[in-house]
Amino acid sequence: MSKFLARHPMQNKSHAVMAQRYEAGNSPDDFPTPPWATRALMEYVLDNPRALRDKTCLEPACGAGHMARVIKEYFGIVLYSDAFDYGYGPCRDFLTFPFDVNSVDWVITNPPFRLSEEFTIRALEIAREGVAILARTVFIESVGRYRNLFENTPPTKFAQFAERVPMVKGRLDRKASTATGYAWLVWEKKSTGQRPHLIWVPPCRKQLERDNDYDSKMM
Repeated sequence: MSKFLARHPMQNKSHAVMAQRYEAGNSPDDFPTPPWATRALMEYVLDNPRALRDKTCLEPACGAGHMARVIKEYFGIVLYSDAFDYGYGPCRDFLTFPFDVNSVDWVITNPPFRLSEEFTIRALEIAREGVAILARTVFIESVGRYRNLFENTPPTKFAQFAERVPMVKGRLDRKASTATGYAWLVWEKKSTGQRPHLIWVPPCRKQLERDNDYDSKMM
């Protein structure tokens, strides 16, 4: 080994390593969604967002309400809850609370990553029209998820963000950066049976971000 390498061991900065994130099994996995990323779903992924004013939506992992507040900009009625008490919505475990089947038009959420599969399956039971899950791009990997979810119930849209969506544990941070890629996975029940449609969410942060998104009174 050269003297330089001995003094300066090389760091593995590959995307695969830097994108890893581990949370304890009982962790709330609180990584608030930047509001512009939720607006991107409405403006670039869902069909006819203006028609959502007549629809209902459930956000079952609402945290401090960063996503739910944006959903309210588009949907007529928004319900929200979380398994942990953040002082914003009622405390309900989405996987065990007795929500009625087909009780809302849409379920839209950024679930704890380790429970994303279970959240999606549960959401598909509760939503009449569609489900949208924000997840790390690597969520589409895994034989288990393929067998349990994607093989028989593939999303109708896989919307990959062209730019990164920075998320920081426990808070919104306008200056944060990330090595992790994110995508919206959407299941539209009216389109069941169609092959998944791959789309890109174009660079849109500057267009969709608002100064008051990071106002401490809104956080």
